This record gives sequence, C-alpha cells and structure tokens, in this order.
Amino acid sequence: MYQALYRKWRPMSFDDVVSQPHITTTLRNQIQSGKTAHAYLFTGSRGTGKTTCARIFAKAVNCPNSVDGEPCLECEICKSADAGTLSDMIEIDAASNSKVDDIRELREGVNYTPELCRYKVYIIDEVHMLSAGAFNALLKTMEEPPEHVKFILATTEVHKVPETIVSRCQHFDFHRIRTEDIVSRLSYIAEQEKLTLHEDAAQLIARLSDGGMRDALSLLDQCVAYSEDITIRTVSDAAGIAGRDYLFDILSAVLKQDAPAAIQKIDDLYSMSKDLAVLCSELISQLRNIMILKSGKGARELIVCLPEELERLEQMASGVELEAVFAYIGILQQCSERFARARNKCIEMEMCAVRLCSWRPGTPADSQQSAAAAPAAQTVNLAPIFDRLSKLEKALSSGQAFKAPVQTEEPPKKQERKPLVKFDPRSMTPLNEWNEILAIINEQIPSIGAFLKNSSACIEGDMFYVIAAGEFVKKLVERGDDAAKLKQIISNYYGKNFGFRLYPAKDVGIEEKKDPLSELADRAKAADLEVEIKK
Repeated sequence: MYQALYRKWRPMSFDDVVSQPHITTTLRNQIQSGKTAHAYLFTGSRGTGKTTCARIFAKAVNCPNSVDGEPCLECEICKSADAGTLSDMIEIDAASNSKVDDIRELREGVNYTPELCRYKVYIIDEVHMLSAGAFNALLKTMEEPPEHVKFILATTEVHKVPETIVSRCQHFDFHRIRTEDIVSRLSYIAEQEKLTLHEDAAQLIARLSDGGMRDALSLLDQCVAYSEDITIRTVSDAAGIAGRDYLFDILSAVLKQDAPAAIQKIDDLYSMSKDLAVLCSELISQLRNIMILKSGKGARELIVCLPEELERLEQMASGVELEAVFAYIGILQQCSERFARARNKCIEMEMCAVRLCSWRPGTPADSQQSAAAAPAAQTVNLAPIFDRLSKLEKALSSGQAFKAPVQTEEPPKKQERKPLVKFDPRSMTPLNEWNEILAIINEQIPSIGAFLKNSSACIEGDMFYVIAAGEFVKKLVERGDDAAKLKQIISNYYGKNFGFRLYPAKDVGIEEKKDPLSELADRAKAADLEVEIKK
C-alpha cells in the first residue's frame, strides 16, 4: 500500500528533525540527565515538527536502550511506538475530543500505571480546541499529575490556551523551517526515492511551503503524480500557479486606473467559477512580490513566482510607487475580511476593483469613499444613497411615506396650522413589525421589555403610540431615562424621529389584557386560595 511521503519520511529520532536545534538539544539533555518535566507545551505553525518531536520524546523517555537521549529504534517499545500500537503513548485530537467528558476519561486513565513503559505520555494535539470546561477539568491533573504521567500539549494558536495551563508547562516555540533546510531534505528524499528533483524546482517547493516540511513533502508528492523528472514547470502545474495571466491583467488595469477592464476580468473569472476569495489572496501575494522588489535587491529570494512572472513583476514595480502598493494591499485585505459577511462576493470584489482603480496618493487605504478623481474619471460615493434607501424602505413598510418639500422661487406661504386630532386607539392600525421592535427592546432594555408583553403600537403622523397592558410600565418609564431609550430604539429602526406617547389600555378605552405583574399576582392569589381550600 502506497504511503504518503510526509508519513514515510517522518523523523524517527531527534537527529532527523530539521531547523529546531534549540528544542531537540534541550529535550535530549533532559532525557539523558533524567530531569524531564511533567508537562510540555509545543507551539508553532503547521508542519514544523511539534507532534513528531512529541512522539520521539515519548519513545526516548521510555526506551530502555536510550543513548545520549535518543531512542534506539530497535527495542519493542520503540517499534510499537512507531507502529502506533504502544498503549502507554496516548494521542488525543482535541479538535474532536473537546468536551469535559473526554477530559474526565483522561483523568481517570492517569491513575492507572503504565503497562510496558516507565511513563504514560499523553500527547494532546490542537489543545486550543478544548472547551473552557475541558481546560478546567485538565488543570488540576496537570498541576499535580502522578509520577508515572507526562503531558505534551501541541497547538498552532497558543494565544487561545489559558495562562493557567501555559504556566504549568515548559514552553517550546517551534520556528518555521528554513528554506535551505527544506531544499536539503527534499533533495535527500528525492534521491532515496529515485526521483529527479531539479535545484530550482526544490527552491520553488520550499518557498511555496511557507516554512512547513509537511506542506513541502505533500507538494513533492503531487509533483510525482505529474512526472518523476520534477522541473520548475512540474511544480507550477502541480501547485496550480501556472497560467496566472489573469492576475497580471487585473493588476495592469489597476495601475492604469482602468476600472471597467478590471471589473470585466473579475466577471469573466466569476463566470468560470473562480473562487474570488482565493483571487483576492493571489492578488495580495503578487503585490507583496512587487513590494519586495521595490524594497531592494537583497530580499529577492523571498519572492514566490515563476521565472517568467518575475520579469512582468519588475516592469510593474518600476511603474508604481511604494505608497500605492501599500494602499492596494490594504484595500484587498479589507475586501478579504468582508468576504465572510458579503452576500454577493462578486459585487464585493467588483467594489474592491473600483476602489483600487480610484485610489490617489494621500487617500487612506481604509477609506470607504474613493478620492476625488480627475474630471475625466470622476467617482461617485453611493453610501449616502444606499443609507437613504434603507430608511425609506423601513418607512414604507410601516405605511408611512413622507415627501420632501418642493423648493420654489416664490417665498413660501404661511400654512394654516391644522387643528389637533385626538388620538382614537379604536381606529388604529397595529404595526406588524412591533414584535420585531419588542425583541430589540427586550435585548437593550430588558427591565421595560418584560412589561410590554401583550402591548401594541401604531404610528399616526409624526407620533408613535404604545398601548401597554397595565399602568406599572408607564410609571416605570416616566421615573427614569427609559423613555429616551425607547424613543432612540424606534428612531433607529425607522430612520426618523417620532413624538412618543405610552398609554395604559384602560386609559384609552381598550379592553385591558393582563400585564406580567398582574398575572403573577393572580397566580399567587390562586395558589393561596388553593391552600386555604385544602386546609
């Protein structure tokens, strides 16, 4: 059965681990001197050797033939650990075992002595995924574990691990693996696997893997599926970075401030089912390359692209200022963040393209309104229009349409004031959206919302009326600033200021429903009566 390269070539001893000498040397010395800790925390980005070092440590600390802190790899314990059958090395995936009950099982298990080994070693991977309750359940066990138990926690997001857990562990931070170390390891594995791996291809794989050995070996596996003679073209095809002319078409349109061309290209890609979130990320990567080119020749080895792309990037870099590159990256990063909330990602990406093409020096990258363009390419800010439309929709849904005053050249005539009409609740049309407004009131003013149960509301002209079930809520509102809060909630909902009145139902001649306070009192009286009857 075929085994993936990253599994087949996983390091079996500390000597095989690359780019982490500060960790492997310390662990070897601790094992050799017998001064190991009861708990370790391994942190770092993916594919840097956290789980691998945890497994090697579990073997070495239990190996009866350990030499200089290294496992012998020949004894029963080492072979069982490598085969994944060693019962005293327990690996737990916190992502799928994150509940309190899972940790309670662990706490019960630590009380039992090891079957074959000197120590039971618990390796908890992605420990940041544990729930708060699970962390609390783990805390006491980690603080005072039995002498035969050791914990190794591994995570890519150490900031999510409680400080109470971190402080009980020896913390080792795994660095991203250096490009030259990845290239060296890839060349060695390719030689052992009888593959032809060209130097420039190995360099590109190393840069694309972003410091993760597992990613590098996975990409090498993909390249083998294309050809055993692995060239830079093989890597670009396997990684999906070949044929990326569309990126340069969009960037070229942005530099020329040609918004229609950029939008057209985005629409073409969207029609071909291109993931626009990935497109946004690719544009950021290419702008990063331009930024590095603008920064000087000393950092060119950090650029990730094909050789033929480098020439096009250099041409673009020569025609754009560094300030503009920073602004473009900022605009695209904001677009990437908004994708999670956007209903239509194509429109979001098109808006981003317009902002990119409308940017001018001195305009903040996070500005929602494009800077004023030259007269030939004037841009319009549509945000106030959309805001006004939203308010009008709410007003229309409530049946209240209001007209703007018509401006005339003649001086306005003084209009006669209409006599006030007394509010008649019997002819009122209850608002359909009142329950929706009540939900907002319950959330923001729960002390008032509870007493507006069984209430109704209506709008008459510029007045907003609320008919409540009892008198208590009126007194409660008048006593504090809750009336102002109620008015603000209603104004925010409709986008318009209203006069506000609140009436108890009996004051306006409506059959009164029980308010919550009265209902409680009635229930209490009924309970007392029932007790009296039983007596």
